[in-house]
Amino acid sequence: MALAVIGSLDASGGRAFAQGASTPIQSPQDAACRNEARAKVFVTPDPKGLGLYGIGRQIYVACMRRLQPAAVRRVRNR
Repeated sequence: MALAVIGSLDASGGRAFAQGASTPIQSPQDAACRNEARAKVFVTPDPKGLGLYGIGRQIYVACMRRLQPAAVRRVRNR
């Protein structure tokens, strides 16, 4: 019985996997957003046909933007 490996070869000849499988969790916000993406990826509509990875990526990025502190704008005095 053969074992299937999911992934593709990148330019260097190594395996390219989804970000969640290859990079360690960097922060509590990262962990929370990964969990949110996992929980929502199968129930989110896909009208653009992005696929599960694309939808999960959108959910993750939106979550990270939402959890980051608001940018502070500096006003210069002239």
